[in-house]
Amino acid sequence: MSEAYIVEAARTAGGKRKGALAEWHPADMAGEVLNALVDRSGIDPAAIEDVILGCVTQAGEQGFAFARNAVLASRLPQSVPAVTVDRQCGSSQQCVQFAAQAVMSGTQDVVIAAGGESMTRVPMFSNIAYHESAGVGIGPFSPRILDRFGVKEFSQFAGAEMIAAKYGFDRETLDRFALQSHQRAHAATQAGAFDKEIVPLAVAGGLHRHDEGIRADATLEGIGAVKLLQEGGVISAANASQICDGASGVLVVNAAGLKTHNLKPIARIVNLTVSAGDPVIMLEEPIEATRKALAKAGLTIEDIDLYEVNEAFAPVPLAWAKALGADPAKLNVNGGAIALGHPLGATGTKLMTTLIHALHARGLRYGLQAVCEGGGIANVTIVEAV
Repeated sequence: MSEAYIVEAARTAGGKRKGALAEWHPADMAGEVLNALVDRSGIDPAAIEDVILGCVTQAGEQGFAFARNAVLASRLPQSVPAVTVDRQCGSSQQCVQFAAQAVMSGTQDVVIAAGGESMTRVPMFSNIAYHESAGVGIGPFSPRILDRFGVKEFSQFAGAEMIAAKYGFDRETLDRFALQSHQRAHAATQAGAFDKEIVPLAVAGGLHRHDEGIRADATLEGIGAVKLLQEGGVISAANASQICDGASGVLVVNAAGLKTHNLKPIARIVNLTVSAGDPVIMLEEPIEATRKALAKAGLTIEDIDLYEVNEAFAPVPLAWAKALGADPAKLNVNGGAIALGHPLGATGTKLMTTLIHALHARGLRYGLQAVCEGGGIANVTIVEAV
């Protein structure tokens, strides 16, 4: 079976809710990332055999074959097919894994894995809320599902609180992690660490080149003053991921694709893992998925040089590091979603882009990416910089 390689990895800078990217139609935003992957690699756009694109809220402007619309909004020829994937927050990471499986099998040689989400123009849960307001159906969870797990609802916010309690994290610990995320993201921006990975987008007043959610002036006191999401809890909007608009993508090829199109890889995909566990606590599964990924790859956590673990809520990466004995100095070294934003379906390839560029910038070898997902699922992908 052939190896899978990543040739290019790019993302837009994150836009805050109703911020810099609010006027961008999500299909156009994703289309610009597709253009950048083709332009930066120099590949003939007609050589792209498929576009696999992640999106969570597939409604409104992100409905009706969103991935295909992103292709039609790009400079790729209409002959390039596309498909939209929803694995919740890991959607575009799953797209990488599907693309890798396609090229490893030899079914295809050149595939783009990408993601796009405008959380301004297509608000989170709007695909459910609009049906509820119209009195259509009872929602995604049938009584059979709720009865099976003895709950009235599944809530990622409740899951984050459960993880914090299970691993003994108080609010100050979470807030300090959130502050670190902003500090690391600001330092990375100032050092130009994101410059090569970002696709500038035209906005009023110029080009959007910098992640809009980073708070350079963040303080522990300011973060600690933000209202808790529930009385007696430890989770606040300040120690959770930011609502974000953005798009991202990677170009995935096999050895035949490298040779045919004279391409140079920047990473080799080492392992593809997806696993599922408790849908109530929901966000803890990256721990077990990482154990499985490392075992399959024949690696230990110490072998991994950098970790990107999505900061959906601060307890998630903190619990992951504590359970696995991971070095916190290797974790989200350029900040994470608390500072940089979490554009749902675009987050997987966004994190992959940042991880690969960070490995190259530091001259390191192995990177591991883990994302928690709705329903108690998690994707883990291990890459090697080349």
